[in-house]
Amino acid sequence: MRALFVVFGLAILTGVLGPIVVIAGLLGIEEKPGGIYQWCMHAWCRGILRISAVKLVLHDAERMSERDGRVYIANHVSWYDVFALAAVIPRYTWIAKAELRRIPLFAQAATAAGIVFIDRDNRKAAFESYERAAQDVKRGRSIVVCPEGTRGKDYHLRPFKKGPFVLAIASGAPVVPTIIYGTREVMPKGSFRVRGGTVHVHFLEPVPTAGFTYEDRTRLMEIVWSRMADEMRRLYGVRTSEHAVAPEGERKE
Repeated sequence: MRALFVVFGLAILTGVLGPIVVIAGLLGIEEKPGGIYQWCMHAWCRGILRISAVKLVLHDAERMSERDGRVYIANHVSWYDVFALAAVIPRYTWIAKAELRRIPLFAQAATAAGIVFIDRDNRKAAFESYERAAQDVKRGRSIVVCPEGTRGKDYHLRPFKKGPFVLAIASGAPVVPTIIYGTREVMPKGSFRVRGGTVHVHFLEPVPTAGFTYEDRTRLMEIVWSRMADEMRRLYGVRTSEHAVAPEGERKE
């Protein structure tokens, strides 16, 4: 029953806020701190969480920054990871898969708001998108990326793709490893059932990228992955037997 209520609320929120963002884009209104795009994205996600009876608990929220662009690297097990992060991170945009462009109105609004769509099957196009995102970060807007590439069925941390770390190095911005826990209980992968609950968001110590080069992308990825895997084990007892880098033949930047 709650799922139907959420779908209805999602349609209303998108129908009201989506056109505002699209019109703002058509009018050439610039993105800025506290501007219309950020207000609409925060309102959209907070509305979804409220309708879904989801409570957010933030840990070390001071590691977010309203002044400087950062690259937030997060685990991904549910659509509610997106709503949780997008409800609280100040002045951000998102790396999203190109398939989401097929959703009417959402696609137009997301594009106007500066969401960066990645074609995961086209490596060259993906890296060009990452480069554009890096320029956004240099201008002070943060980027949120889920480098596992798709949602997992449980909380163990899966191998990361390297592209987001190329982005981070190109931007020169700190990487903020981010752990989300509780969203799988709200809405797991493969299910349309929504349950209320508490979601914890942990912002770990930022990892500076100063001095890193393109050749260091794997090292940066391994540092971030290890910190997140260690904290998942310490905080929630989640253990993983996988590694930061996918085996040969399975790797995609």
